[in-house]
Amino acid sequence: MSFFNWHYDSYCYLPMVGFLTFDQEAEQYLVTAVLRPGNAPGSAGAVGILRRLIQRLREAFPKAKIRVRLDGGFAAPEVLYFLDCEPKVEYLVNFASNAVLERKAESAMKQARRASESSQQTEHVYGECQYRTRKTWPWKRRVIYKAEVVRAEGKKPKDNPRFVVTNMKQSPRWLYEEVYCQRGDLENRIKELHYGMEIGRTSCTKFWANQFRVLMTAAAYVLMQEMRLGLAGTASARAQVSILRERFLKIGARVVTSVRRILLRLPRSFPYLDSFHRLALHLGARSG
Repeated sequence: MSFFNWHYDSYCYLPMVGFLTFDQEAEQYLVTAVLRPGNAPGSAGAVGILRRLIQRLREAFPKAKIRVRLDGGFAAPEVLYFLDCEPKVEYLVNFASNAVLERKAESAMKQARRASESSQQTEHVYGECQYRTRKTWPWKRRVIYKAEVVRAEGKKPKDNPRFVVTNMKQSPRWLYEEVYCQRGDLENRIKELHYGMEIGRTSCTKFWANQFRVLMTAAAYVLMQEMRLGLAGTASARAQVSILRERFLKIGARVVTSVRRILLRLPRSFPYLDSFHRLALHLGARSG
């Protein structure tokens, strides 16, 4: 089921991962990791996963406000319809540019071009419109946009309009900068999974065996996240998983075992001794 994917120009699988964030907490918690065939549509399986996650969240946090933030690959009609029909769920979904949306944003693009020409810097103007596809959307939805002109040294100015579908009521600038753009930090979590945990190592010959490898990698990543939580207030509180591994797992220690306990003796020169001690207590160890 490792089929050819035209976007990546190779035979591959197409994993889907989901993260959960609480209020203003810095950590994004991995809650789902599903392997899909390489030729699966971007939104394949999204409704089922969202339905299960939202149900579990409501059971655990009945008074919580749920906000869903999705990449453009999930802007399928069935996903948007599901989100619209879910009570007390806010959503922001990136939406690909098209000729109709570009016409609606053209006035703002002209303002951005004039501002960029005057300042010789990257400039952007925010706006919104009501939009409905010809066949696949049953009703109009609110689309906010960022009309941006990007300037880089030695290059010509480039128009860069961005569109986001949402059911939220706040201003376009606030929604884009304070809510939607926060998803950028999730890219770091995905990079951690890819480079730090090597979630892409799916070399088994069977699909379900590779799905199991993905789940094991996800479980290991959750353990690493728990380590990071235990290091709050230290220099390693926001360290990447590869750094956590080097600092706190790949270390030399003398292990002494007895009937009642396992004792770790670390060298006095260990540079992260205080952080290691705090982490060990967080994970349930006893100071001895």
